[in-house]
Amino acid sequence: MWIICDVYENDLPKVTVGQQAQIKLTAYPDRILTGRVSDIGPVLDPTIRTAKVRLEVANPGILRLGMFVTTTLMSRTTVTHASVPASAILHLHDREWVFVPAGQGQFKRVEVTGGSMLPGGEQEILSGITPGQQVVKDVLNLQATVEAQ
Repeated sequence: MWIICDVYENDLPKVTVGQQAQIKLTAYPDRILTGRVSDIGPVLDPTIRTAKVRLEVANPGILRLGMFVTTTLMSRTTVTHASVPASAILHLHDREWVFVPAGQGQFKRVEVTGGSMLPGGEQEILSGITPGQQVVKDVLNLQATVEAQ
C-alpha cells in the first residue's frame, strides 16, 4: 500500500529513495508500521512549500484509504544535537538566544540556531550550545540541563 506524505522543502535533502520510515496511525496509536520511501515528487506545492513523498508499506489489514498517519523518516546519518525547553529560547531581533551561567550568579546571552520542535515542549538546538551545557529554563527555575538528542 502507498502512503503519500508532505515533506517540507528544507527537509528534502535528508530524504532518499529506499530510506526507512516509521508510520504511526491516528486510528491505531499503539501500532507502528515500517515502510520505505519509494518516490520523491519532482514538484513543490507553492502554497505550503512541500513535496509529495511516497512510502510503500505492507498492509496488515488495518490501513484504509484516506486515513491520517504520522511518519518519521530514518536518516542514514546519526547526528547529536542539544535540546532545551522551548521556554528557554529568547527570540530577539530575528535571532534566537539562550542564557548560560557565567559564574558568580551572572549569566551570558548566547546565540543559538533552533531546529525542530520535539515532544514535551522541547526544541532542538542545531548550534550555539552543546549537549550537557546548562541554560536558563525560565525566570522561576534558572537552570535546566541540556539533554542530548
